[in-house]
Amino acid sequence: MDHGLPDDNTIRTALALAVRAPSVHNTQPWRWRIGSRSVHLYLDPARALPMSDPDRRDMILSCGAALHHLRIALAALGWSAVVHRLPNPAEPNHLAAIELVRHRPTPLEVALSDAISRRRTDRRHYSSWPIPLGYLGLATERASALGAVVRQTSGRAREHLIAAVHAAAVQHAMDQDYCFELASWSGRHTASDGVPARNTPSQQPDDELPARSFAAPELIDTAHEPDFADLLVIGTSADDRMSRLCAGEAMSAVLLTATNVGLATCVLTEPLEIPKLRSRVRMQVLGDSVYPQAIIRIGWIPKSAPPLPATYRRTVEEVLDPIETPTG
Repeated sequence: MDHGLPDDNTIRTALALAVRAPSVHNTQPWRWRIGSRSVHLYLDPARALPMSDPDRRDMILSCGAALHHLRIALAALGWSAVVHRLPNPAEPNHLAAIELVRHRPTPLEVALSDAISRRRTDRRHYSSWPIPLGYLGLATERASALGAVVRQTSGRAREHLIAAVHAAAVQHAMDQDYCFELASWSGRHTASDGVPARNTPSQQPDDELPARSFAAPELIDTAHEPDFADLLVIGTSADDRMSRLCAGEAMSAVLLTATNVGLATCVLTEPLEIPKLRSRVRMQVLGDSVYPQAIIRIGWIPKSAPPLPATYRRTVEEVLDPIETPTG
């Protein structure tokens, strides 16, 4: 980059944290370009999931999470990001152009940046310890600042949401193409993408909330009690590309906020990938007020549970385009 802007080592350090963002099936559907005065985020169509994510909504959510991770990482390194979302209508896969200005990191930004490396998608059962309302309020507030709403479900709304998750699991189990796609992206042992076998527990027949049927699960769930996870739904007032990108940023804010206070999280999108079920969630869970974009399981992992290993990620070099953007 030009003199007065971050050096390449700073940018690459920030990008190494950005690619720790969660993504659907750990596909990591992003490409990055470094311009002379900016950084650019692109959607990578080569990593699409036609069976799981036909309208690429999950891909955009994933890229939004990576964008927020990058902003947090840069802030902790002393650079504030000025983000121009969807800057080029003629190039829809160009999701963001990020300009940087010098910035003094706050303790919160440093703490959230540190949480990036500690965050895990934890699919195990959560304990019955209640979550302080202040923690959920903080997550909701940070998501709201990024253009999304967070609804905590309870009562009938929670029942409807769980029913939608079960219906999605049944429908997908009968879809051979979906099952093949899921199997091809899971059960990994050494690959730099996909869902690792060591991070996925086996489904239990009495689980209140069935997880996806990932291939070759190896994770042992030591909890001997029901799952007491709270369920949050992230929604947006519109359902266009911009809204989905912002929802991904808000999702990242919730996940990092939770990690920072010691809570475990797991993002669910399976029932939202089926149009009829997504519409049902919008009507029955969100009161026809906002569009559901993601569901987050959140709670405390039992103290006896061992820490999860980090999931695999591609290197910065693998997701960085060598071509400098003309708009940089």
